[in-house]
Amino acid sequence: MPDSAHSALPVVAVFTGDPAGIGPELVETLLAGEVWRSRARLILIGQRAALSAPADVLWHDWPGLRDAAYPPGIADAANGRYMLEGLAQGVDLLQQGRADALCFAPLNKSALRQGGMTQEDELRWFAERMGFQGVCGELNVLQSLWTARVTSHVPLKSVSSLLSAEKVAEAIGMVSRALRASGVTQPRIGVCGLNPHNGDHGNYGDEEQRIIEPGIRLAAAQGHAAQGPFPADTAFVRAIRAEGGYDAVVTMYHDQGQIAMKLMGFEQGVTVHGGLPWPITTPAHGTAYDIVGQRKANAQALINAFELAVRMAHSRRPAPAPLLTKETSP
Repeated sequence: MPDSAHSALPVVAVFTGDPAGIGPELVETLLAGEVWRSRARLILIGQRAALSAPADVLWHDWPGLRDAAYPPGIADAANGRYMLEGLAQGVDLLQQGRADALCFAPLNKSALRQGGMTQEDELRWFAERMGFQGVCGELNVLQSLWTARVTSHVPLKSVSSLLSAEKVAEAIGMVSRALRASGVTQPRIGVCGLNPHNGDHGNYGDEEQRIIEPGIRLAAAQGHAAQGPFPADTAFVRAIRAEGGYDAVVTMYHDQGQIAMKLMGFEQGVTVHGGLPWPITTPAHGTAYDIVGQRKANAQALINAFELAVRMAHSRRPAPAPLLTKETSP
């Protein structure tokens, strides 16, 4: 590729994730392919000894952890600290203008907490690390279908009390902006109801009329059109129809969307940390401790996450950032 064409590509930082999980294997598979070379410039965050990488890959090292050993399949404070430090390096590259997007391999939440993460999940950790106080939320992507949710990692008994028209509108707006950033110029968004049969005119609950419908109207007034609410048991049927389908479905709680998405493609799904100042993507599956080192891990979700990070980086920054050299350390 000519130097001028190469310099026009976005820069994506790729972190190998949990060193005790399948992350290094997944990243190795990504690097073994040739497609990424024509799509982006890549900066690799991880342990050099943990995977085979092409000689021309640019590494970003940081002191103290490059030579540490992490037993496979063990979630403890040591690999939790490693993951947090690796993510911090990725955020630094974004904030310094050296990377346009971050893609990371799966993490283990138990290890993250043992390693010092006090936030409910890595999305909130990212927001705090960046000093970001705006609206953000987890988005899930399977091929061309996206989902957003109004509530996330909370007890099911708390969902109704946490819903509001403003939060419904925020979720619609967040996924609408993310879709546009990924190249969808006119997002088609459907919204789920909360109760069985959409509440059956109030017989099984009234959140649809009292909260969700006003939220859809509020989002429309803010420039983010959506349709619904639809009964949750048919919303995804509507979404995947060849004609008249949707680019995204907004759900009211975690499993309302996650069950459908994982049934449709467990090893392909991508999580986007929506609303943050920079594109951040990761596979939607976990660290698969039970198959570490067996070369059974399917890398498709990581490849999809990388591809999506590239698309979002393209739309965000037309001019590339300067690259690190091969041996740069902070």
